[in-house]
Amino acid sequence: MTTAAKASTGVNHATTAPAYLDVWDLHAYYGESYIVQGISFKIHEGEILALLGRNGAGKTTTLRAIARLDEPQVSHGEIWLDHKPLHHMKSYEAATNGLGLVPEDRRIIAGLTVEENLKLAQIAPPIGWSLDRLYDLFPRLRERRNQEGITLSGGEQQMLAIARALARDIKVLLLDEPYEGLAPVIVDEIEKTLRLIKEQGMTTVIVEQNAVRALELADRAVILDTGGIVFDGLASEVLENEELRAEYLAI
Repeated sequence: MTTAAKASTGVNHATTAPAYLDVWDLHAYYGESYIVQGISFKIHEGEILALLGRNGAGKTTTLRAIARLDEPQVSHGEIWLDHKPLHHMKSYEAATNGLGLVPEDRRIIAGLTVEENLKLAQIAPPIGWSLDRLYDLFPRLRERRNQEGITLSGGEQQMLAIARALARDIKVLLLDEPYEGLAPVIVDEIEKTLRLIKEQGMTTVIVEQNAVRALELADRAVILDTGGIVFDGLASEVLENEELRAEYLAI
């Protein structure tokens, strides 16, 4: 039996607990390119899931499809969050119903200060964490609250992007490459923050090329290869399985 065909031997809560975010038979395209090819997985409330794979495996496409962005085009499948169907919603409707996406490029709004970026996220309900609570989570942002957001360092911009997502009343935080381009000491700081967010009960999906760091943070892992799932189980199993890491993560 190949590594891809092996079932998880650890405790997989997806088989024993009701799903909070449920992705079922999802198919997605960019133009004629068939990227996400019928994937299904479940996430549970308060859990961190690492969505991993080599470049081109379909990780970011999956995240964007869940967030209901205009691209990719989802041709089939269902997405349920806390018993609500998201698969027929537009991105703003999915956001209103609890999805918070932090994209790879962070999308800090030029011309606005740190605090103005956060306040803009709260201009309409549902409103999430207060500014004081966000500044307690990210003291560096409090120090730079009057500084233009795009002039922050890369790590500070990532903090602002996460804080801006939490400024909305979200149920699931979707993170696309949050460690990209950051020094190890800043990665440590972001990871510490994500652990604190988890302690508050936040459910998180993280797409990350730094697979080891993501696995050390996550409860569970889903590994994609050419648009399909080759592993769904405990993150610790991936860390312990050298064959699996070498075959699908190149680590």
